[in-house]
Amino acid sequence: MKTLIGSGKSIGGAILFVGLAVCMTLKSAAIVTVSAGDDKDTSVSAYIQKYLDHKSALRLYFPSSVGRIYAANNAQPVWITEKSDHKQSWQAMMLLDCVLQYGLFRADYHPNELLYDPLHDMLDEPHKVSNSRKAKFDILLTDAMIALINNLHYGKLNPVYSADRIDRGGKLPFKADDALISALQQNDFRLAVLRAQPQNKQYAAMQDRLRQLEGVYRGDCYAIPEEDVRKIAINMERLRWADIDGAPFLQINIPAFTLKFYLPDTVYTFKTVVGKVSAPTPSSLNSEITYLTTLPEWKIPHKIFVREVLPKALKYPSYIEDSHFSIYDKNGNYISPSRKNLLQIRRNPDFYSAKQSNGCDNALGLIVFRFQNPYDIYLHDTPEQQLFKRDVRAFSHSCIRVENAQQLAELVLTASGTESQIPLLRKAVKDQVTRNISFKRPMPIRITYLTCEINKGEMVTYKDIYDLDKRLEMALYESTETLATE
Repeated sequence: MKTLIGSGKSIGGAILFVGLAVCMTLKSAAIVTVSAGDDKDTSVSAYIQKYLDHKSALRLYFPSSVGRIYAANNAQPVWITEKSDHKQSWQAMMLLDCVLQYGLFRADYHPNELLYDPLHDMLDEPHKVSNSRKAKFDILLTDAMIALINNLHYGKLNPVYSADRIDRGGKLPFKADDALISALQQNDFRLAVLRAQPQNKQYAAMQDRLRQLEGVYRGDCYAIPEEDVRKIAINMERLRWADIDGAPFLQINIPAFTLKFYLPDTVYTFKTVVGKVSAPTPSSLNSEITYLTTLPEWKIPHKIFVREVLPKALKYPSYIEDSHFSIYDKNGNYISPSRKNLLQIRRNPDFYSAKQSNGCDNALGLIVFRFQNPYDIYLHDTPEQQLFKRDVRAFSHSCIRVENAQQLAELVLTASGTESQIPLLRKAVKDQVTRNISFKRPMPIRITYLTCEINKGEMVTYKDIYDLDKRLEMALYESTETLATE
């Protein structure tokens, strides 16, 4: 079975159908005129059930999701029906033909089977087409629409939500089969399907720009920069992973070295320092900030302790004291940083750990924002404020340092309904007191890796500091040749 989600093909030679009239005039060269005599006693519904009992024969992308659709419909056809109005069937085909506008590929949605001429025959002259062919076409179109809706919402290569996980259903933030059932009940089926896309201005601007490039300029025979098309497509994919849907939220964009705090009526921008190439910040992370800590104590990551702290401590006798570090054994006992002890620790580093006490020289600075994540990273202040004056700011050990951390903290407290705690925050920072302040409402935080954005209709690009564009482009386009990263 083909998984997430079919094969992407280069969009350089593809044809995009923009409007209803253009898409509806497309005709395939092959015409299906199979006699219905061989299955006149077997209904389309019976064939649908037969195919569903042997899903592997059709090579479906989302077989379980398709099964749920037809189970809810009593195995009745969704598209090849006897009703007079087949507007939704044609709109579904149109959507598949216009997927380049969304950074997707027609090759991923049963292109060899879902052709216009067979559909014309099935709907206009149903007696010419066997019920088995009708059932197969109906199921494949359902599968293609579920794949499209999933691609629009989750992306094709989502690192968290794989095709198998999505297809199983269960507890998911979004279910394509439910979305398709709902869309079929709407007056505007096409618009209902497209609502599966991220509902944020960044994504909408990229999609509009790609629509212009693929739907207008290419359609009018303009030469368009293929590298721009691919650059936008791979960053639209990343925005689908981010699941950004409505303010307020914080977004850290690694290549731009910025944190943007989106509120319903304004956006605040802060400079950031992100992970260096040898210790990169996770390029895609969705979480919620639940509380902040003033004057935090820092438990030093073990790799940093072994690779950096110990060598410096052995070289500079006062390094441990000057940096406010404390070393402990596995039982939590304090270890004096004598040279003899440090040499013993270097021989068996796994039995020891280190912490940095709070204060103005603490690596976490005066404030740290806490959010759950598997990488044990933080968003925090820093005593190294001079780094924010640099253009390229990739210096940290994976964590994100933010300029004007107290201003950000006060904005987030206000937006989360916890503004009453701002005086407590200010006093704790002034008195250099460690204090946890919980938010009344968690604040969404998204870490993204966008190497381009659309600003006032123009594309702005950022340096691909971790060299991730090439890998994603090759996976998305299933090609060893890259254009967006040349």
